[in-house]
Amino acid sequence: MGSGKSHLGRKFSRYLGVQFVDMDHYIEERNYKTIPQIFAEEGEGEFRKKERKALVELSEFTDIVIATGGGAPCFFDNIDLMNKSGVTIYLNIDPKVLAFRLMKSKTERPLIKGKSKDELIKFIDESLQKRHDFYSQAKYHITYPDIDMEELEKIISQ
Repeated sequence: MGSGKSHLGRKFSRYLGVQFVDMDHYIEERNYKTIPQIFAEEGEGEFRKKERKALVELSEFTDIVIATGGGAPCFFDNIDLMNKSGVTIYLNIDPKVLAFRLMKSKTERPLIKGKSKDELIKFIDESLQKRHDFYSQAKYHITYPDIDMEELEKIISQ
């Protein structure tokens, strides 16, 4: 959350000349509800099922860059599916940088709504620790979101 998945994904898809899909937007369009509405009305469990379904559908696409939600790799066998059907990249960004970005964000994010800066940093730190085993399975790890597109292409085509 806040690592720049959508921004970098959009930028990289333009660079490659392929389609970009933000999985959260895909889920919202398919369900005629926003992510916060799905969380509020149906709960996180139902959201994760919808997320899995979207991931299965999108994994069939070719020539596409997909930005998943931050929790997507951590449920079901999603990280395995992601690694089998494409090239996975973990944007491993410092929690303080993430907190700063999220505090400025105008996007409503159900999991962090109402948290102070200190609570947010603690939440991010704990979330990253819980998700580390899943995120670390990504094929590539990038520690800075402003990576040059040529450099990114070089890294993943090795």
